[in-house]
Amino acid sequence: MAGLYCGITAPHLMRLHGLRCSSSTPDDNYKNNMNKRETQTPQILKLAVSGVTELLRLFSSSSNNQNRLERVDDKKRVEISVSGVDDVVMILKSDYENAYFVTGTFTSAIYAEDCIFEDPTIRFRGKALYSRNLKLLVPFFDRPSIGLQKIDKGINSKTNFVLATWKLRTYLKLPWKPLICIDGSTVYELDDEFNIVRHAESWNVSALEAIGQIFTPSFGRPNY
Repeated sequence: MAGLYCGITAPHLMRLHGLRCSSSTPDDNYKNNMNKRETQTPQILKLAVSGVTELLRLFSSSSNNQNRLERVDDKKRVEISVSGVDDVVMILKSDYENAYFVTGTFTSAIYAEDCIFEDPTIRFRGKALYSRNLKLLVPFFDRPSIGLQKIDKGINSKTNFVLATWKLRTYLKLPWKPLICIDGSTVYELDDEFNIVRHAESWNVSALEAIGQIFTPSFGRPNY
């Protein structure tokens, strides 16, 4: 999500094929659609989103405060003990309950410093950068909600991962009050020490469709 909404002013994409969850996985049609959408995302759109993200970050007046808050958060969470995938699942559930996508508050201690973050519009490395991107977006949200639908653990080619599916709904604080509706999923890939090393989102809409929602007035549309 950190990509989509930095394209607000306006913005992680995963390849789902080959994943095997311990309980159930998204159906083949859903996986094929996500892979197809990945190839359809224009490179120029990705470049534009990356550029806008950088501009927002440079002109953010609160960047120094955010850096201080991040250091405080890390100190508070450094004592978190993770000994297996189940611990990661429990922490992620708590982060979803706290609506981390739309509050910018997440348990950074379970992420590797150089974790890769992806969605259909952007790809970058570093949990500190991800935290700053999320916090840049919070002022744009109006009545946001992020609902966890399902969370599973699994293994693929000896790599542990967690797969979460979710629903995002939020208005944006723009004059035409656009409504953003995205159903998506996130794969959290883990290393041998159960740190998250890749956070990759897929959406039920293409990158272009998601950006299009930003410019569509919500007047006359039913409330979510």
